[in-house]
Amino acid sequence: MKLYEYMAKEIFKNNGIPVPKGRVFTSAEEVTDFVAQIGPVALKSQVLSGGRGKAGGIKFASDPQEAADKARELLASDFMGLKVDTILVERKLSIEKELYLVITYDRARRKPLLIASAAGGINIEKVAKKLLVKRLIDINIGLQPYATREITRQLGLTGQIAKEVADIMLKLYQIFRKYDAEIVEINPLVVADSQVFAADAKMVVDDEAAFRFSKDVPLVEEKTAVEKKAAELGISYVELDGEIGVMANGAGITMATLDLIKAFGSSSRNFMDAGGGSSREATASALEILLSVKPKALLINIFGGITRCDDVAKAFIQVKETIVFQIPVVIRLAGTNEETGRALLREHGIESYSKMDEAVAKVVAFVNAKGE
Repeated sequence: MKLYEYMAKEIFKNNGIPVPKGRVFTSAEEVTDFVAQIGPVALKSQVLSGGRGKAGGIKFASDPQEAADKARELLASDFMGLKVDTILVERKLSIEKELYLVITYDRARRKPLLIASAAGGINIEKVAKKLLVKRLIDINIGLQPYATREITRQLGLTGQIAKEVADIMLKLYQIFRKYDAEIVEINPLVVADSQVFAADAKMVVDDEAAFRFSKDVPLVEEKTAVEKKAAELGISYVELDGEIGVMANGAGITMATLDLIKAFGSSSRNFMDAGGGSSREATASALEILLSVKPKALLINIFGGITRCDDVAKAFIQVKETIVFQIPVVIRLAGTNEETGRALLREHGIESYSKMDEAVAKVVAFVNAKGE
């Protein structure tokens, strides 16, 4: 579960990590009094997406009227398809230096991993690997002060700033453990007015542990309306921003389908693992969800095991009698009763494929033809 920046910062502040003075607003009219009190501010849209700075989701204002105008502009916008209904208004910092600090989990080594860099900010992904300091943390020992002192030395920090950064590392690890986090990140961790502040905050809590922190961490609903509907029907579904709607019967085959569509030069509108259901009702529900997001074409990719290909074919034929498809549909059937299923589809004038690459090539060709 992702937390909004203001939620993560509240946790940081409550656990001793300095953050800029700020307040959350949902109305532009409420901003003016606050800005009159604290002076120049940064206004930050609160959406569960990165890249806000590059996308215009962070603005600056020097007086109350300008702040109200910028707030109104942000609250009327959306980023990455996410509507902005909340903004965080903070005192603008006079930044002297930007650092980067994150604690996440190295799944291969099964240990927490701390990564730090003396270069932080919006282009952190471009920082050379040699400038990153990485340290695995033994969960039985934890992050010790001597380790944080060594990391600050490697970052080239000295004096009081080094002490403050080392202390923030220790507190960030405590938060990581206390809240069963998957990641806690500060980018940038800034030096301003000879002090260190978490200028931004990212925090993701393990979904399965979120119930333990309901008093401290409000549950954040990340699903879109379509994703919620799919979840209610027991369908694993994630909305994407591509062209081709995808329905498959397993997480692995779905991921492989998305990869192959990308390799053939197109993109997927969704991830959908429709599971083992091959009934008319299950197929109809899955197709209705796919059609609701208006893809340019549909690809149904079934590898039959417990799910029989002839059952899938029958279900699709029944659904086709009630749903009018305005876009191309490509079907791939392989596995149990594959030939029977494909024969049933042919009887109803529906072409199908046995090889996944052939089906993907065909659906991508349909999309490219529509774009010409």
